[in-house]
Amino acid sequence: MRAEVITVGTEILMGQIVNTNAAYLSKELSLLGIELYHQVTVGDNPDRIAEAIKTAEKRVDTIILTGGLGPTEDDITKSVLANYLGVDLVTHKPSEAKIIERHKDLDFKMPKNNLLQALILKGSQPLINDPGMAVGVFHQQGNHQYVLLPGPPNELKPMVENYLKEKLIEQDEQHQELLSKMLRIFGLTEAQLADKIENIIKNQSNPTVAIYASGGELKVRITAKGSTKSECEKMIDIVEREIAEEVGDYIYGYTDRGLASAVNELLIEQNKKITAAESLTGGTFLGSITSEEGASNVLEGGMVVYSTEQKINELGVSKDTIAAYGVVSGECAIEMAEKVMERFGSDIAVSLTGVAGPGRLEDHEPGEVWIGIAQRGKTAFAKEYRFKYDRNTNRERAVKNALNLTRRVLLDLSIENKSYIND
Repeated sequence: MRAEVITVGTEILMGQIVNTNAAYLSKELSLLGIELYHQVTVGDNPDRIAEAIKTAEKRVDTIILTGGLGPTEDDITKSVLANYLGVDLVTHKPSEAKIIERHKDLDFKMPKNNLLQALILKGSQPLINDPGMAVGVFHQQGNHQYVLLPGPPNELKPMVENYLKEKLIEQDEQHQELLSKMLRIFGLTEAQLADKIENIIKNQSNPTVAIYASGGELKVRITAKGSTKSECEKMIDIVEREIAEEVGDYIYGYTDRGLASAVNELLIEQNKKITAAESLTGGTFLGSITSEEGASNVLEGGMVVYSTEQKINELGVSKDTIAAYGVVSGECAIEMAEKVMERFGSDIAVSLTGVAGPGRLEDHEPGEVWIGIAQRGKTAFAKEYRFKYDRNTNRERAVKNALNLTRRVLLDLSIENKSYIND
């Protein structure tokens, strides 16, 4: 099966919106064994949309159009395709009922054009929009399949995962089972990871191995193709074990499980409570913990002490410590962690202090960060990090490294370069 993605939207052509849908669809289609030959972006113009469809028909058998399914005047994708194919638009009653129900208790009258989102091509199969209102379309005509998907990524992705993939597999007569597993890794650069698993990548055929880098984290996707799901799982397990032999300590999770989730699960398993004292990150570390289910089982509270005065007056960091070493120091980080652990009676405490940027602080460069860890019955320590990004990226990387440091401590894994130990 060959496919082409046509993205509709003048705002994408003008650079006002980044076309993340095309990247997502490319990845998901390839995992289904579907060859993607072209990606095209057109503005909200009926002639150019029709021309793009006509051109795609000469090249592929599956044409996927995204965007332009909403209720406004420039949402014309559905009507253009219907006119091009000579097919009437009809109302999908369940979607119509859903739209009416969503507007039922609002303090304004629903505009009639909202119901345009419930239209589908006659004879087509609806693709349900679970979070949104604009129904998608899967239409077979002649030797071609036409797919209409909404533009908002939070609507498009569930529609693809829950409905479209199944339809595409049904249409592919030569379809084999395709299974993927994602390993999530933290603490290595992309180049380091590639070097460690170089032989695995070089020798890949089936399963295939791919590395993805984003936000300081790495993902390794293992994809196997076989006649059965069980066959695919066995092939993936073999490659996963080979990768784990090289980078086992750095693998912290799978699929969509993030660092905060990994830390929370460990805390629950070990029946431990955590707290934190944050300076440059302003509560983001604590926020990442509370974003996970079951946070109330592991966190009772924490502190944001941004200024030097609050570190001294509210948290209880010694004036002498700050006078001697400054707030951007391992000594300050250790004391912050110890004081917040004492205040909240937790089993483990994390502290973050440093320079987010863009300016310097106490003659320290932007991106210099100290993360402190205190534990019941163990010696507290701090670890220095130096990030070279903008202000908010420095803060984001500080939180992720604090989560990873906590994970390693809870697992009793080795930690390199603990620069300051509080004896």
